[in-house]
Amino acid sequence: MPPDGVVAIVNPFAGAGATRDAPQVRQRLLEERFAAAGVTGCVRFTERAGHAGELARAALDAGAALVIAWGGDGTINEIASAVSGSRTPLGIVPAGSGNGFANELGLDSVPRRAIDTALLGRDRVIDGGEFDGRRFFNIAGTGLDAAVAERFNTRPRGRRGLGPYLRITARELMRYKSLRYRIRLDGDEIVTTALFVVFANGREFGNRIRIAPGAKLDDGLLEAIVVEDRPPLARLWSSRFAALGRLERTPGMIVRGVRQASIETDREIVYQIDGETGRAPGRVEIRVVPATLTVRVAR
Repeated sequence: MPPDGVVAIVNPFAGAGATRDAPQVRQRLLEERFAAAGVTGCVRFTERAGHAGELARAALDAGAALVIAWGGDGTINEIASAVSGSRTPLGIVPAGSGNGFANELGLDSVPRRAIDTALLGRDRVIDGGEFDGRRFFNIAGTGLDAAVAERFNTRPRGRRGLGPYLRITARELMRYKSLRYRIRLDGDEIVTTALFVVFANGREFGNRIRIAPGAKLDDGLLEAIVVEDRPPLARLWSSRFAALGRLERTPGMIVRGVRQASIETDREIVYQIDGETGRAPGRVEIRVVPATLTVRVAR
């Protein structure tokens, strides 16, 4: 690959309905669009967890002019985390279950059009966040959302999507056991038993389910959302506000723009970072990382 070329990093079987020949189909489509745009490019396929980030760092070391991520939120997060802080733009071909980050950027879900946007679109600089030392670009949090993500991610490929996500969420709304947290938001302390504590750079989890209607990708802030716990039936009833995009009507909710925060509890903290889960022993630090990622969006 020449130093000014394009590197597309592809999760070969990401997305509902991916068939056995999906890698070949995706490679042919990318090469066709490279030729139509008059650019030199190559395609690299991921083989395991963490491989997308390795391939992205190798592309940067080789002087790639553009890195394209084709996959779900986890693949995109790995590649964006590697590209973050560089001047190399990131193009995205969304192929996940919810595509919350891609939706927030206004990207097309049709691969051909998403590739063309990556190759011919304009650059936009956005913020990121850091949660327990890990980068995120859409949403990170602990509580109910992390419990749902853990269970959702155990489902095999081809059996995800909005329906299973909503069923898992409904079950967890009835049985999830909330923790008591000490939360600091830019120095202000809150002690509460919370259903979830979320830090949002983008507005939605995915599938157009908005958790942070006021969040902006480029304002130098994360939107912190703390929802106090309620009995299971009240939780289920209040969940309609999120589905309707009227989360501000949820009882016991705190919303605040923050630059840094921390969460403490006497239990292990299960969290999700752009849909991928992790664990931390009792305390995590969160901060915004301003103007850290250049993404390609439609002109």
